[in-house]
Amino acid sequence: QVHLVESGGGLVQPEGSLRLSCAASRSIFSVDVLWYRQVPGKKRELVAMITTGGSTNYLDSVKGRFTVSRDNAKNTVYLQMYSLKPEDTAMYYCYTWGQWGQGTQVTVSS
Repeated sequence: QVHLVESGGGLVQPEGSLRLSCAASRSIFSVDVLWYRQVPGKKRELVAMITTGGSTNYLDSVKGRFTVSRDNAKNTVYLQMYSLKPEDTAMYYCYTWGQWGQGTQVTVSS
């Protein structure tokens, strides 16, 4: 069992930035970590992922604006988000070790 805690969400104006963190209660050295987001009434969608080797993949709509990174020593994965748009508004979740975190809300609005 692993406990995941996301943080860093909040209210930001369009074109602003946020950095989300996902802290795990056990080592993430040997696992891929994924970031998802969900808007009420819609399916949860995969936003970004980072593999054990550091390879990354992104949802097309966030490419060039979001960067996922990992710090294995801290058991933490980050999602740096730039040039945020209102359509990025969602609850953001991390997923690894077969577990979900509780999510952190990102709201992009003027």
